[in-house]
Amino acid sequence: MPLFGTNGIRGVFGKDLTLDFLVDVTQSLAAFYKEGTILVGRDGRNSNNIMFNIVTAVLNSNGLNTVDAGLVPTPCLQYATKKNQYEGGVMITASHNPPEYNGVKPIANDGVELSRDDESVVEEIFRNKSFINSDKIGQNFKEDMIIERYIDDVLDLVNVEKIKKHKFRITMDLGNGVQALVAPLLAKRLGCTVITLNGTLDGNFPGRGSEPTPSNLDLLSFVAKETKTDFGVAYDGDGDRCIFCDEHGTIIWGDKTGTLLAKYLISDRHQKAKIVCPINTTHILTKIAEENGSKIIHTKVGSVEVSREMIKQKAVIGLEENGGFMYGKLNQVRDGALTTALMLDLLASKEKPLSELLSSLPLVYQYKSKFHCSDIELTQKLINKFKNHGSPKKVETLDGVKIWFDDESWIMLRPSGTEPLIRIYGESTDELLINSKVHEYTRLVSETLDEK
Repeated sequence: MPLFGTNGIRGVFGKDLTLDFLVDVTQSLAAFYKEGTILVGRDGRNSNNIMFNIVTAVLNSNGLNTVDAGLVPTPCLQYATKKNQYEGGVMITASHNPPEYNGVKPIANDGVELSRDDESVVEEIFRNKSFINSDKIGQNFKEDMIIERYIDDVLDLVNVEKIKKHKFRITMDLGNGVQALVAPLLAKRLGCTVITLNGTLDGNFPGRGSEPTPSNLDLLSFVAKETKTDFGVAYDGDGDRCIFCDEHGTIIWGDKTGTLLAKYLISDRHQKAKIVCPINTTHILTKIAEENGSKIIHTKVGSVEVSREMIKQKAVIGLEENGGFMYGKLNQVRDGALTTALMLDLLASKEKPLSELLSSLPLVYQYKSKFHCSDIELTQKLINKFKNHGSPKKVETLDGVKIWFDDESWIMLRPSGTEPLIRIYGESTDELLINSKVHEYTRLVSETLDEK
């Protein structure tokens, strides 16, 4: 099994993430970074203090200094790594995974997750145990101003006075995650009235789980509508992603709000800017980009792929369908709090409700689902079946398999890089067509899984 998944190293604490494993992983990171000072942060998971102590102790024993960033959202840790020019960073988080999981997310000195090539270097060190030996013992320091400085720099990217004049009301479902420490403060600095749900940091994520999905945001939807807020927003466990609902409580897929924000940025701020997104992103974004003279660059699924391509392309806009939005003016990473500030900036600029702005996007019907599957061979068998099924117009294999039925209708299957799941996405401007194809292809999946 590879050491890295789609986003960092993750597993069940105490089972996959044993003491010996964590020591070896951190030894490998120490050998990769070699020297300097590493910023170490963590979200609110129950096992994070133990993991923090292990990671910092091992880095220090290898001669590297460490700085304790405390409890921070992942994008704050990434921002501070870049801003303060640390040699690298380590975020202890399993993002949206269930409470029993945890993980290690290494950050390069440019504030972005390690590239796939650098992950391979770390993996080779780990496999060969080619660790460093240091006579020097590093020291551990404390950094207390990360969140304050982060908020100040986010505020520099939006029209604070215009937002304040609107006196927006926001409902925030913080999901018992670490964004509870940042997003409400940022919104209040922008003159917003904030209603918070699940606002207590709790590593068990008792409110609605650590991943915001349309199926578990009923409370957000209800409260946003009943309290007449301008929009609702829900964050994942480490605060790098967010899902919105409009003023009527309608939950919106991440690529629709991402497309709306991208449209705003390329029409009002960054004309003809490049946009980087994974291959499972809505085709509506491609249409809007083309209309505005912007170029879309597709990547494999995963924020690392998008972020690294943004740097390569010098792009300021990146997004994912899962609620990850990236604005390179601050950093080329997913950032839930910054995305919320950009949404406020958009609403203040257009002076229209979110539902009306969303209705201006071309109508599209979307489908997203997942099936449990931990068998790599079975997953590959399914991918091959998709490829060879029917008479599609086009087949793409950049990541899993994406089947095009016409210029605006597709279905895609790919294995998750973070959980034992197969994910399926579908989209069309023709509701009957996508419903038919979803039924056809999900039946193919179910039959194949049942054969095992």
